[in-house]
Amino acid sequence: MNPVSTMARLEDARLVTGKGAFLDDLDPLPGTLVAAVVRSPHAHASITSIDLTRARAHPGVAAVIGPEEVAAALSPFPLSLRAPMDYYPTGTDKVRYVGEPVAVVVATDRYTAEDAAELVDIAYDLHPVVVDALEATTAEAPLLHENAGTNVASDRTFVFGDVDDAFAGAEHIVEGDYYFPRYSSTPMECYSVVATWIDDPERPEVEIWSNFHGPFSMVPVLCGALGVTTSQLRLHVPADNGGSFGIKSGIYPYMALMALASRHAQRPVRWSEDRSEHLLSSSSGSDRHMKVRAAVDADGIIEAIDIDFVENVGAYLRPPEPATLYRCFGNMTGAYRIDTVRLRSRAVVTNKCPTGLNRGFGGQQLYFALERIMDTAARTVGMDRLDFRKRNLIYADAFPYATPTGGVYDSGDYQRAVELLEERSDYLALLARQEEARSRGELVGTGVALIVEPSGTNIGYVGLATPAENRPPGRGKSGSTEHVHLSVDPQGIVGITLGTVPQGQGHATVARQVVAKELDLPEEQVVPTVEMDTATTAWTITSGSYSSRFSPLLTSALVDASREIAHRIKKAAAVILGTTPDLLELHQGTVRVVGDPDKAVLFRHAAGLIHWDPGRLPDGEQATLEVDIAFTPPQAKAPSRTDQVNSSLCYGFVADLVSVRIDPETLDITIEDVVSIHDPGTILNPTLFEGQVHGAMVQALGGAMYEEMAYSDAGQPVSTFMDYLIPTTAESMFPLTMAHIETPSPMTRLGAKGAGEGASMSFPVAFANAVEDALRHRGVRIDSLPLHPNVLHDLLHLND
Repeated sequence: MNPVSTMARLEDARLVTGKGAFLDDLDPLPGTLVAAVVRSPHAHASITSIDLTRARAHPGVAAVIGPEEVAAALSPFPLSLRAPMDYYPTGTDKVRYVGEPVAVVVATDRYTAEDAAELVDIAYDLHPVVVDALEATTAEAPLLHENAGTNVASDRTFVFGDVDDAFAGAEHIVEGDYYFPRYSSTPMECYSVVATWIDDPERPEVEIWSNFHGPFSMVPVLCGALGVTTSQLRLHVPADNGGSFGIKSGIYPYMALMALASRHAQRPVRWSEDRSEHLLSSSSGSDRHMKVRAAVDADGIIEAIDIDFVENVGAYLRPPEPATLYRCFGNMTGAYRIDTVRLRSRAVVTNKCPTGLNRGFGGQQLYFALERIMDTAARTVGMDRLDFRKRNLIYADAFPYATPTGGVYDSGDYQRAVELLEERSDYLALLARQEEARSRGELVGTGVALIVEPSGTNIGYVGLATPAENRPPGRGKSGSTEHVHLSVDPQGIVGITLGTVPQGQGHATVARQVVAKELDLPEEQVVPTVEMDTATTAWTITSGSYSSRFSPLLTSALVDASREIAHRIKKAAAVILGTTPDLLELHQGTVRVVGDPDKAVLFRHAAGLIHWDPGRLPDGEQATLEVDIAFTPPQAKAPSRTDQVNSSLCYGFVADLVSVRIDPETLDITIEDVVSIHDPGTILNPTLFEGQVHGAMVQALGGAMYEEMAYSDAGQPVSTFMDYLIPTTAESMFPLTMAHIETPSPMTRLGAKGAGEGASMSFPVAFANAVEDALRHRGVRIDSLPLHPNVLHDLLHLND
């Protein structure tokens, strides 16, 4: 399929004129009260007493709830795996991170609620704190969850092939220890919830509006906590969502908390998170310790890798964690022909805020380790970094390519993409110029990274956290299903209801273009709707906007639904034209006889027959132009009994090159050039594709150079927006050359794969490789991020 259009986004006019429908703009329920959350100032402490009396007596306060009310009414949230680490929306027996909710005050307005929140009296008994995941695994570490007897929530080892034999016979063994920091998504719009609990003694019902963009996965989790059935819970998502980048697709504990607050207040309750709360205690990507070894033969071929991941999930194993450990399981070996793998994955709780999803989740951490060890291996065998990678790339004729961990790479031509990278960067000339600059004492360097970008995630990968023998047969989890609803009204207007909730990506624009192209209609004749209501929107647990699902999955459902509509329209047109459906085609808003363009009927007239004159339809034909279609690719299966899983349906490719210059006095890092080559399969909309790549790269820039959610040894967050710099236009004005190839996926209807996360995975490590290259003559090794002058100063003077 050719690009469907390069027209301006359908969403933009309404947004730039201030007509957006964000949750804070809406008042879905009359008489809504406002909540304020009381949070723990301590990282680890028992709650010895809590007195809500003064807060409840404050004028304007309708209800105050604390640990007693939460424990009495709610069950712990169901976890992704069985672990004795109960998680409630507030601390109950104790608090385990700074910012953990302890109480909620509901009042007539926010000012009153916050004033009354200061009257909540809480006494704590402080406990020792652990914030580093490796330290938390030691016998001396304080336990966060005493019932568990350990801070290790999950510990699994996977072996594919004879790893020990490969290392025993290797010409070279290279190894490295790396650390990837936690940083957050920081969208423009923070969390927001409006909840009402209708406390009918026979059938209580809970209705919630939120800007959570993966609403269906939240339904069983919320039902488990609230003690209601799925038919008693209704979730709404507004048409507009002010960004997410993953942070609004993990578990949303405030939905349960505000529902309970509404039950006590006997009125609907609204809570809108402020910016300080969001940075302090919403969520973030996980930080990970990584130890990697690679066995390399005399010809520079990687024969095996041995990986040890220790993931810091914060105070609770909050669903969908430990997803970050396993999201990239199928592409664990990246773009390389590595048949022998050992992986140990541990999810560890510490006294930090619980983690969730952050753009590219799991990929940034994996590729930081994998692409750093590739540089080390190239240096060990005496080869150019890019030449070494090219020697190990999967061959173009090997697709579909099965990885040892179970991934099935659907299509690609990695060699051609790398050749384009070399061409656009003028690679050899660039290296020559930099060598000349180094001879003058200048600190310049170039780094590369080649990564496989997973998309169309298969949620079955989370099952890997549970050993195969403990996974009940017949109760596996899998899925890359997406739903759409298409309807045609009597005037021939095609309505689309999407099964995903966008956060600015332009889903409505592409959906309209895909359907209009399939039905050969003017785009204005297609009207998409992106609001979500679990009571009326067709869904499965996997539905939602996360892990680059829209392009490969939802557009495939759109194509299938459009073709079913076309089939029904042709049947109606055949009645009008006195012919058979197989002789008809859709053409520019009409239905015409193939080979006889003068014999045609308008699309809307054919639709009108079904609505106004269904008695003319052949016997047995349904008089409806409403279709619900689910695209369910059969390649997305539950994990096998041998612990292999195709963790995504599609796999794109990204090749990045970054060149940097470091000021020898200030150690300020300047990005002098970036060349980024992408293979996202079929590009559906070039403008949106480029925007997604740019956005992912700028977000990655934050994690590479500026952003880190740092904690003191006492568990106190030390990052505020005074020193937690999110890149702006000023920081992201580096030269960027972007190009692409297209190897369409055979797994999707249009050949499309995802493209919105790749640069967030590839750029951080390419940048780190460039900085190390610039400082290699000074003996500096880069093993963590972010990198800025203070860090470089410490590295350069490490042995002083």
